[in-house]
Amino acid sequence: MAWLLLIFAGLCEVGFTTALKLSDGFSNWRYVALFLLFAGASFLSLAKAAQEIPIGTAYAVWTGIGAFGTAIVGIAFFKESADFLRVAFLVLLIGSIIGLKLVSTES
Repeated sequence: MAWLLLIFAGLCEVGFTTALKLSDGFSNWRYVALFLLFAGASFLSLAKAAQEIPIGTAYAVWTGIGAFGTAIVGIAFFKESADFLRVAFLVLLIGSIIGLKLVSTES
């Protein structure tokens, strides 16, 4: 269950970073509200997951999911670069997250 919460927390991080981008410097209140909703859900889920998963592992996975997802959103919706090396390093990042799960002693 802790790993599902951690994945959810990472996905919510993607939500709050996307809302941050769309908030136009916190001037669009709808996206500010979404930012607050996703940020709250993300941090609460991370805190709950970290009760069972070591904090170093939880934080690395949380930020990794957030970084990967945010980069994918940037590529898909904000016309950010999708050059070979960027995509290769994103794949490497996902491989590292999977590796952390595989070596974790937590269920």
